[in-house]
Amino acid sequence: METIVSLCKRRGFVFQSSEIYGGIGGFWDYGPLGVELKNNIKRNWWKAMVQDRDDVVGIETSIVMNPRVWEASGHVQTFADPMVDCKSCKHRFRTDDLKPNEQGELRCPDCDGELTESRMFNLMFKSFVGPVADDASTVYLRPETAQGMFVNFDNVLTTTRRKLPFGIAQIGRSFRNEITPGNFIFRDLEFEQMEMEFFVMPGSDEEWHDRWIQDRLDWWLGLGVRKEMLRLREHTKEELSHYSKRTADIEYDFPFAGFSEVEGIANRTDFDLKQHEQFAGRTLRYFDEPSGENIVPYVIEPAMGVDRCFLTVLIDSYVEEEVKGEKRVLLRLKPELAPIKVAILPLSRNEKLTPTAKQVWDTLRPRFMTQYDDAQSIGRRYRRQDEIGTPYCVTVDFETLEDEAVTIRDRDAMTQERVPIANLVAALREKLGEHTIQ
Repeated sequence: METIVSLCKRRGFVFQSSEIYGGIGGFWDYGPLGVELKNNIKRNWWKAMVQDRDDVVGIETSIVMNPRVWEASGHVQTFADPMVDCKSCKHRFRTDDLKPNEQGELRCPDCDGELTESRMFNLMFKSFVGPVADDASTVYLRPETAQGMFVNFDNVLTTTRRKLPFGIAQIGRSFRNEITPGNFIFRDLEFEQMEMEFFVMPGSDEEWHDRWIQDRLDWWLGLGVRKEMLRLREHTKEELSHYSKRTADIEYDFPFAGFSEVEGIANRTDFDLKQHEQFAGRTLRYFDEPSGENIVPYVIEPAMGVDRCFLTVLIDSYVEEEVKGEKRVLLRLKPELAPIKVAILPLSRNEKLTPTAKQVWDTLRPRFMTQYDDAQSIGRRYRRQDEIGTPYCVTVDFETLEDEAVTIRDRDAMTQERVPIANLVAALREKLGEHTIQ
């Protein structure tokens, strides 16, 4: 994990939020390369979930909602973790993260001090709307994006004239006041979610649940994540959420935590729509013409965090290998995920090469996410691009001035191919694929 954190800071993937002030636990900033990788993950998910399908539409809802939403969903009453404090060092822990010592006692894992009695701690961030901070103005930062889709069920149904089954997808920020955030971006207090609520006829929910579990597992494999590092795990009855009939997690084998959840696919039944019907006093039903009935659909929900997916992709693509007696570090990212698709590297800063290299860059920049690098030796620049996952480097050398051709270097195979500048865009398009223009 230290290796990944160091890479992220050194190469501009992830920075500690407010670092110049000492940072703030559980909050992170994404640097120039990090924001590109994160956006590429979101584009990939949106394409698979919305663009490529004819039964899912997108939506974007507000972070702050009427607080009654969270009463209806059960978050005000049940969205809590057990918490204890150490009386000596004042450190705070989730009770269920602690293990008894040899004497069967719960003690502080940091200083062996005595702990307070366990108490429940609501994970929602509370705020206020308006100039007066009182109960009447209390609101919450959303702990999930799902409820924004449920409360807009009728709006989407009316405006899109969809028939069951259909889904509503959303990417957005959520906030959870975790007692013990940690492991870098694995568990944050502010994070992005990619969730989809798929509304189906009651009775067809189990079949659709199985289909979505397989679809989502296939998506992870399509990202290039190694199959042997993934597994499916069913929730036991004891750990099922109050709304869930069945939940299956896709888990990744993290080096610091073992197999841990990266996505959950839940059968939420008709719980949410019925709750909002009751609390809002509004009908949230689907009129089924064949039966002539108003039906409350069941819901299948694939839900995941962008940040944890980001970490998974980084860890899974990280490779160290020896080349000619030297260590080479590379990220074997799929081209569509790579922050930089093509690096333009003049052989040196010789003034004869610079105009042609800049011309090549000008040609490629509108078509691919590129980077121009002329600092240090060409070997070091290749290593830098390998380390950030750039699939191809284009080298402009002195031969280019004679034959108007450049060299394309492959990140993984380290092979080199001479290509005329006139054919360069077409050659890169073929190598990168149609979905990697940005």
